[in-house]
Amino acid sequence: MTHYTLGALLYEGKAKRVFATDQSDLVAVEYKDDATAFNALKKAQLAGKGELNCQISARLFELLERDGIPTHYLELQEPNWMLVRPVTIVPVEVVIRNTAFGSLCKQMPIEPGTPLDPPLLDLYYKDDAFGDPLLTDARLERLGVLTLAQRQELERLAVAVNASLRRFFDGIGLQLVDFKIELGFTADGTLVVADEISPDTCRLWDQQVSDASDRILDKDRFRQDLGGVVEAYGEVLKRVQGACHAPRSGK
Repeated sequence: MTHYTLGALLYEGKAKRVFATDQSDLVAVEYKDDATAFNALKKAQLAGKGELNCQISARLFELLERDGIPTHYLELQEPNWMLVRPVTIVPVEVVIRNTAFGSLCKQMPIEPGTPLDPPLLDLYYKDDAFGDPLLTDARLERLGVLTLAQRQELERLAVAVNASLRRFFDGIGLQLVDFKIELGFTADGTLVVADEISPDTCRLWDQQVSDASDRILDKDRFRQDLGGVVEAYGEVLKRVQGACHAPRSGK
């Protein structure tokens, strides 16, 4: 069991709060029930959402670790709390698309549902004030937030995450349409997967359901006012639990 004392609030985002502890190499993350979309223009409180995302993320972080992919995750605490290593987040959001859907189909002449082989990897500048714009090579170089070697490692990790998650989700009857991840540097300079991996950050479709709305088990249920958001997340957790060991726990 990890013993620690909760400290000051370090950061509060749309879906999580990050707290210092009395140990410099340990921070605590609380997953909130807040639901947001369209850069927080749409908001709601969904009871139980934070716990579901925390439980799913803990298991998927451990899945990535078993596949040799480093993450900031250490252990699960309360149902909606986890302990992680402190990282300096790279202000670049990585999106990998296995199937064309959503904003991509508004930006390119490509039909929704079109398989993307190889998967499409996009980088976005993580800043709500600028609308999280898509980064070109020239813009990324101009920002100067990553060296060439760091960018190559970031993209290598993202591709590895995609391979691991696609294989896992396919085994539990879910299609990983696309997802976004954030990465950060630990104190020793190691680049690791951070933030969360959940239906908030992954577009997931039930492979056994043909209806275009009923198959959705992710945040699109909230974006599109389809209802049943918590129930959909609960279905994802049930399947993930059935295929994973119980996560490491400090309780």
